[in-house]
Amino acid sequence: MKEINSEALRDMIADSSNIVFFGGAGVSTESGVPDFRSQDGIYNQKYKYPPEMIISHSFFMRDPEEFYRFYKDRMVYREAKPNAAHLALAKLEAMGKLSAVVTQNIDGLHQAAGSRKVLELHGSIYRNHCMRCGKSYTLDEVMEREGVPCCDECGGIIKPDVVLYEESLDMGVMREAAACISRADLLLVGGTSLTVYPAAGMIDYYNGDRLVLINRDSTKRDDAADYIIRGNIGDVLGSAVDAL
Repeated sequence: MKEINSEALRDMIADSSNIVFFGGAGVSTESGVPDFRSQDGIYNQKYKYPPEMIISHSFFMRDPEEFYRFYKDRMVYREAKPNAAHLALAKLEAMGKLSAVVTQNIDGLHQAAGSRKVLELHGSIYRNHCMRCGKSYTLDEVMEREGVPCCDECGGIIKPDVVLYEESLDMGVMREAAACISRADLLLVGGTSLTVYPAAGMIDYYNGDRLVLINRDSTKRDDAADYIIRGNIGDVLGSAVDAL
């Protein structure tokens, strides 16, 4: 493990043709979307029930009204805009250097920045479906309904296509992400504490010797990185990509 700067990262990017980025909540905090585990994160806010309980499958089934009160208030940020990190990754894809973004985020900001190959391990707030008949709904349709959004076809409850606690990740997305990571010649990991499994275990599929971890703080998986950059993901990626 070696600490490097954005200039060294720029050189690695310039020398790569199959980059994969794996990121978490820290990628979106610079867009005003709160993370979960920092001092000001969602898990440290005060609610009637612990957030970890509210965003579980069993709680959703038991009390969808309270779930949606929390969900609409604390997990959907439609005003958020892509930041320098999202834009840098979209630029790398457009240049033909980045083959995939693997994200734990559900906010759709990578797509809003222009990224096309985005593998969403934990789903997306922009996809919603009726649990009874399967009809699809947009985020706007869910947000405009009062209380628990219900299907206008059958009356069933509409559920966001986000992975709640007690639910399994989409194995098709997991397999595709693992395949992309295993083929990468440079794996960029940023904005994630690497504590949430099975998503955090995705970096173990990397077979190369250029795993770059970009994070403000240390993580429990620092020893898995070949190179480390301490700093904000937007500043680091923005500077490296702009200098290409």
